[in-house]
Amino acid sequence: MKKIIKPIALVLFAAFIIIQFFRPEKNLHATGAPSANDISTVYPMPKEVATILQTSCYDCHSNNTHYPWYANLQPVAWWLADHIKEGKKEIDFSEFASYRIGRQYKKFEEINKQIEEGEMPLESYTLIHTETKLSAEQKAIVKNWVNSSRDSIKAHYPEDSLKRPKRP
Repeated sequence: MKKIIKPIALVLFAAFIIIQFFRPEKNLHATGAPSANDISTVYPMPKEVATILQTSCYDCHSNNTHYPWYANLQPVAWWLADHIKEGKKEIDFSEFASYRIGRQYKKFEEINKQIEEGEMPLESYTLIHTETKLSAEQKAIVKNWVNSSRDSIKAHYPEDSLKRPKRP
């Protein structure tokens, strides 16, 4: 039995070393500055809201992820890259202004729902990044801003433009 364990352990160790050379692209904007389509370019964002979003949301939902040390290890980096890709597919604060107005309106609604239901930030994320957990006060601050932004949209656009277009 020992004769089998040692070769298997060596193969696994060699595979672990080899996969370290295959790294996914990092989710970092070239300048680190907000993009031209950042949500803050179209919706006035109080500093408190910006801080909350940057702390609790932007790592998975923007073009500027702050990577922890363990993001340099495979297969963790692959898992994180996939997680970020999926998060940005749902909502990307760096590209929010490029969404059609109806989608922006719907995304604001979804933000409120996710916060109310405690879905975001993900529990798997807050276990390690405890500073990202939202307090009741932080949730209220974000929800007030979201509702204000939705009201602004409603005031400037006809209601039919805020609904998803029907497919023929």
